[in-house]
Amino acid sequence: MSSNVVVLDNGGGLIKAGIGGERDPTTVVPNCTARPLSSKKFLLADQLLSPTEDLTSAVLRRPFDRGYLINQDLQSTIWSHIFSSLLHVTPSSSSLLLTEPLFNLPSIQRATDEIVFEEFNFQSLFVSDSPSLVHLYEASRRPYDVVSKAQCSLVVDVGFSFTHVAPVFQNFTVNYGVKRMDLGGKALTNYLKELVSYRSINVMDETFLMDDVKEKLCFVSTDVARDLQIARRRGNDNYFRSTYVLPDGITHIKGFVKDPVEAQRHLTLSENGELPHEGTEEDDQTEVKSKPTERNKVDLTKNEFSLSNERFLVPEMIFRPADLGMNQAGLAECIVRAVNSCHPHLHPVLYESIILTGGSTLFPNFAKRLESELRPLVPDVYQVKITTQEDPILGVWRGGSLLASSPDFDAMCVTKAEYEELGSSRCRRRFFH
Repeated sequence: MSSNVVVLDNGGGLIKAGIGGERDPTTVVPNCTARPLSSKKFLLADQLLSPTEDLTSAVLRRPFDRGYLINQDLQSTIWSHIFSSLLHVTPSSSSLLLTEPLFNLPSIQRATDEIVFEEFNFQSLFVSDSPSLVHLYEASRRPYDVVSKAQCSLVVDVGFSFTHVAPVFQNFTVNYGVKRMDLGGKALTNYLKELVSYRSINVMDETFLMDDVKEKLCFVSTDVARDLQIARRRGNDNYFRSTYVLPDGITHIKGFVKDPVEAQRHLTLSENGELPHEGTEEDDQTEVKSKPTERNKVDLTKNEFSLSNERFLVPEMIFRPADLGMNQAGLAECIVRAVNSCHPHLHPVLYESIILTGGSTLFPNFAKRLESELRPLVPDVYQVKITTQEDPILGVWRGGSLLASSPDFDAMCVTKAEYEELGSSRCRRRFFH
């Protein structure tokens, strides 16, 4: 190929950027800028990931709001930093493969094209949506699977701003079958902030910190009634209680889980809600002797809070949004509605090729819970098969990288000359959505 292809998965929460043809992106950075309390200038992209940067109560600015790009100037600043400092590419001698949200507004599409061609002077542009790239990657990874043979799949993308359930047929997203829930990673973090602020300590301004708490401690419950009972127990019988230590700005500037082993206990629970009994009686007695002193010892030097039922009530939003007063269906019902919008001949294939992608599908037990919710809603004659991508955060980018390295890619793009001659809306017709 004559030029580099820059693949940019421009998410509301994270930007994944790299060169087409490679397996993994060069960089995965937050799509925002933040100003720490101790500083007067805004940090962006990779600067926010520095282990020495104290982001406590940092002021955040995001180019995306509710899933759509609303601040083009801020986005072009972040892109400029990524292209020059992280990817080290020259846009004028490169092509760009860009992802955009489903049902993007024409005004936002025009503004994006303007940035790509007039500000950065890219040679050519190809715009795609996430589900078709996820399908492309999974079909190439599993050539003998139903996804590849039928050229059809149902992509469940639990993203930052919202969740999409999108049927994909022959590499094209079936627009009339797409269903959306206005719930994503951002809403989950905000709900966790409210719960912790109400019950222990005010963390409403601690976005980065609470994202970390959510990623390290939250999980999906497979039996909510049982787990609520366990969370009521006191002391060591509450298998969900876990303590998170807040940064103090002196000895450590990032928060951390106090006892990571304790935080993982819930993964070994049996059906009746008890931990498997292991070790000899002697071991148990020494453990009993040593534990109470540790438990009773309150570390006054650290600012910390404990979580118990919050750990599974936060991801529960995805399956039961009505419990929070949101007038929306849960994820399982959303999937059934999306499938029912398609031709009946596609129903069995779609249920058998459900692909989970997006950062919020990384919660432990997510696929297991979704299958148990979905199975009663699906006719018995159909099989339900749910696959989580090997890396749900990078799945879309890898699909883009695969597409960018295909021999047909150049012919699919819109060149700068075509954009200047025909304008944005005419050029966009080539992308089929």
